Amino acid sequence: MTNATKTNAALMARRRAAIPRGVGQSHEVFIARGDNAEVWDVEGKRYIDFAGGIAVLNTGHCRPEIKEAVKAQIDLYTHTCFQVLAYEPYVELAERFNALAPGDFAKKTLFLSTGAEAVENAIKIARAHTKRAGVIAFTSGYHGRTLLTLALTGKVAPYKLGFGPFPGEIFHAQFPDAAHGVNVDDAIRSVESIFKNDIEASHVAAIIVEPVQGEGGFNVAPFDFLQRLRALCDQHGIVMIADEIQTGAGRTGTWFAIEQSGVAPDLITMAKSMAGGYPISGVVGRAEIMDAPAAGGLGGTYAGSPVACAAALAVLDVFEKENLLERSRQLGARMMHSLKAMAGKHKCVTDVRGLGAMVAIELCKDGDPNQPSADMAKALAAEATRRGLILLTCGTYGNVVRILVPLTASDAIVDEGLAIMESCLAAVQSM
Repeated sequence: MTNATKTNAALMARRRAAIPRGVGQSHEVFIARGDNAEVWDVEGKRYIDFAGGIAVLNTGHCRPEIKEAVKAQIDLYTHTCFQVLAYEPYVELAERFNALAPGDFAKKTLFLSTGAEAVENAIKIARAHTKRAGVIAFTSGYHGRTLLTLALTGKVAPYKLGFGPFPGEIFHAQFPDAAHGVNVDDAIRSVESIFKNDIEASHVAAIIVEPVQGEGGFNVAPFDFLQRLRALCDQHGIVMIADEIQTGAGRTGTWFAIEQSGVAPDLITMAKSMAGGYPISGVVGRAEIMDAPAAGGLGGTYAGSPVACAAALAVLDVFEKENLLERSRQLGARMMHSLKAMAGKHKCVTDVRGLGAMVAIELCKDGDPNQPSADMAKALAAEATRRGLILLTCGTYGNVVRILVPLTASDAIVDEGLAIMESCLAAVQSM
């Protein structure tokens, strides 16, 4: 098939024939090229990208500095397996993340390939350190698609359907969500209830929490909740893990979202935007905890790829050069202002929430928070695609529409995308 004859429909037909249905598809669009916050499909149609590869492109599509760093690395070597022949980019990247992570204590960093790998290894490290097995996660949380991370994930459809049984000794507490009747006291009591009814605190290795839930619907953890969780972990000798895979790399206005609460977790998992689209993930945390596994207990064939390390170093340089943390805060304020204005005009928008540039709207029938409308969210995303805007839905009920536009997008591009979003809201309001 030549470029001239390629169409989204023809490629989708090939895709369905060749790829299992379990690999979902949000939009029936095939990209031809991308530039910062814009993409063009194989038919030449332009889209504004408010998805960013699910929070992977905070520095935009095809960032020149990242491309140059990758090209330079490819000319030297592309793979050795770090555990066989070490290379400096891995060490330099670890040093920089050790300095970035919150907490006035010595830190070490491990690199892997995917977010799920980072979470699995964080649990391994916590168990090795504490010599305990239990793990507490939260309702509506999302931590990955492997069997262990699915056990941690607090959302059944579509991730957990048909894949059980899952690993044991994992328990779910309530995540605070004031809009749906769960306050901070309720959430903390639910953790304490697990200690009384399911597993004694002295057998719990870790509590893992997203400072802002991603797939769960962009629910922001109140800072006092994170502080009280930290105190509970300290009281019982439990490792506190912050899952920053979606919130990290400056998305919320600080490199790690949990920084804004004043809490220093013991371990932080990271991935997604840390390398501008190249596959790498990591765990950074207290040196004495990170050192708990024996030699050979951590690692992986592709873990900490030299090409991805080079890309991640370039991402850090871009953030410093362009002050993208401040840009994230400014962009978030701009989007929140616009989305709140939309909520004032469209009854179906029952909540606007987020932290920094990680923002979302919740859609409900007749403006009733007790009637979440996944159909409306799905229709909004589909109509946006038709009008040249890529959006993603999320949330426990599938009724949340999230924005993860590159932080490098211009105000003009962001405003254009928001205008399309509002026109789509008007179109689906009557559903």
